[in-house]
Amino acid sequence: MAHLALSEFQALRIAVLTISDTRTLATDASGQTLIEGLQEAGHILHERALVPDDIWHIRARLCAWIADPQVQVVLMTGGTGFTGRDNTPQAVGPLLDKHVDGFGELFRQISLEQIGTSTIQSRALAGLSNGTLVCCLPGSPGACQTGWEGILRKQLDCRTTPCNFVPHLKTSPEKPAASCRSRT
Repeated sequence: MAHLALSEFQALRIAVLTISDTRTLATDASGQTLIEGLQEAGHILHERALVPDDIWHIRARLCAWIADPQVQVVLMTGGTGFTGRDNTPQAVGPLLDKHVDGFGELFRQISLEQIGTSTIQSRALAGLSNGTLVCCLPGSPGACQTGWEGILRKQLDCRTTPCNFVPHLKTSPEKPAASCRSRT
């Protein structure tokens, strides 16, 4: 189904969550990469947080943002590998109403050109929950740059045709985005 594209950009409210047992906000280059990308594109950073790689800490922070009527997108970095402490997919998966199966597939395809077959060790994923797009990327700045430039920049822009994610996101209570909604 094609969506009506706008000629005017619509800034989204995006939260960034870093999952790490070792980083601090001051040393979080991956989260900073996502923030720089979203702000350069004209979006609004709603909030930034860092939690340990623990299923319950991840879920608690993510659930608060999913329930927040102001948060339209959550970008997460870290915890998508295979070590014993990589828990992001297990934490996030049950919270999603709909999985965006193609996100992880496309991320790995784009990453193949950059890191070769090591891309199969990424469990990048995305989905929708309560009108919030949740995207989970690996914890390296390069992976965050790849995900932002290769997928998210265009999919979070309501001018992208033939379709993008904006019509599926919750709208601000004070400013409906009906002009970016799909036509049925």
